[in-house]
Amino acid sequence: MGETIPIAVPRKGRPLESVLDRLARRLDVPELADDITSTLRHEKAVTKGTVDSEPDAEEHVYHRLADYSAVDDPTEPEYTLLRDDRAGKPRRIVFDSVTIPLADVDGVPDDAAIQLIGREEPFRALRTHEFALGFDSADLILEEVVELRPEPLDRIADINARIDPADTDVRVVTGLGDTVYHTLMATPDVAPSGDSLDRAFLESYEGPLCIEPRYERLVQAVLGTRTLDGVRFEYPEEGREEEAAIADTGLGVYLTVTGSTAREHGLLLGERLFPSETVLLETTPEVTDTAAAVRALLNGADLETELAVES
Repeated sequence: MGETIPIAVPRKGRPLESVLDRLARRLDVPELADDITSTLRHEKAVTKGTVDSEPDAEEHVYHRLADYSAVDDPTEPEYTLLRDDRAGKPRRIVFDSVTIPLADVDGVPDDAAIQLIGREEPFRALRTHEFALGFDSADLILEEVVELRPEPLDRIADINARIDPADTDVRVVTGLGDTVYHTLMATPDVAPSGDSLDRAFLESYEGPLCIEPRYERLVQAVLGTRTLDGVRFEYPEEGREEEAAIADTGLGVYLTVTGSTAREHGLLLGERLFPSETVLLETTPEVTDTAAAVRALLNGADLETELAVES
């Protein structure tokens, strides 16, 4: 086999499933993608206790790990154990690696392959030049490296312009379209109409804004520092549901798909501020000719709603 391109991917969850969906379509490996996805969904259910399993599920985790992993065949998925913070469930089976040959794939050398390698934080692995290519949440990039400016950031396509080249060589190539939005939410007494609940509303607002602590820098980036003049951040108490905390505060920002839970707390949904989306990343100096061919294969939109990042 010729050159194998390692690609850093999330170990579990929606971002990994989005990566597998794209690979299933682009490389015609739906069975492999379904196998990994179904295994990890089952293990998540076991960890959360939402499916029946053997009485000593935690004790037998190594047996399940051995059943899932094909250590003698790199083209079959391998899994590993990750500590989980849920009480009584300290270990969870997550994705580790698999190699996918690229024979008969247009534009890629016939003897090339890609190796998906699970990482807790793929973006940080790219920052240290461990990988030329990887996938991670756009949120992490906003939380770590985008410059904070007075103007808001509202598109995946604008991220690269906010990255200081002296800070990192990693760049966003494209989004995968698995969009969940950071959305403004408010009670009717703070914002009588959801239609007017937007960045312009915040520019004239003074008072508390409830957010998750880890999203403070992200919220500053997507709203713009000018919009936040007179606004002070407040955070949910430990164990308090985010939408409930926003309802207590009166105004906040939180991730939502449909907004159904927010409405249950009497919240109005306002402007969608930024898409929380899985993105394809590259560490530019590490991209070989073969890696560039793989990048081209994985780039571009599968759906009209996906955004290809402008150079």
